[in-house]
Amino acid sequence: MISALSPLRPLPVLRALLVVGAVALGAGSAWAQDKPAVRTPRAVMTLEKGGEIVLEFFPQDAPRHVENFLALAKKGFYDGQRVHRVERGFVVQFGDPQTKTLPLDDARIGGGGPGYTLKAEFNSRKFERGVLGMARSNDPDSAGSQVYIMLGPAPHLNGQYTAFGQVTKGLEVVDTIRVGDRIKSIKVVP
Repeated sequence: MISALSPLRPLPVLRALLVVGAVALGAGSAWAQDKPAVRTPRAVMTLEKGGEIVLEFFPQDAPRHVENFLALAKKGFYDGQRVHRVERGFVVQFGDPQTKTLPLDDARIGGGGPGYTLKAEFNSRKFERGVLGMARSNDPDSAGSQVYIMLGPAPHLNGQYTAFGQVTKGLEVVDTIRVGDRIKSIKVVP
C-alpha cells in the first residue's frame, strides 16, 4: 500500500522512456535553433510607365548569379536602364547600362555589362514563362548583368543558360513591356 506521504517512484522502464523523450525534445529544439529559416531573396522592379514586377531568386541553384544581380540592384545599376530587346512569346531583356544614354538603334546596344563576367551555373530549372535567365555570348562564362524574363517556354535553353529566378507577381506587367520602356528601379526587399 502506498501512503499519501511516500513518493511515487516510476518504474525503471518508464523512467528510461522519460529520459529518452526529454533528450529527444531538447535535441529537436536545439536542431531547430541551429537552422534558421532560409529566406528566398526577392526584388521589386518598377517601370517608369507604371507597374511592378516581383522577382524571387534561386540561390540554391545559381548562388553567384543571384548574389551578383542583388548586388547590382542594391547599387542602383539597373535604375534608369531601358529594355533593349522584346521578342513576343520568347523574352524581355534588360541589363545593358549603355541603354541609359545611347539611342536604342546604336550598334553597341546589347553588348554592355558591368565590366566583369560570371562562370556559368547551369542547373535543372526549366526555362518556362516567368523564369529569369542571364544573357551571355557564345562563351558560357560570359554573363554579367543582362537578364531576360521568359515570355514562354524555351526548352532549347535548358541546361545551356543560367536560370536564377522567376517572376512571382506582375507577369501581366511583363507582357506589356516594349523596347525602350525604362526601368525606374529594382529594389531588393526583405
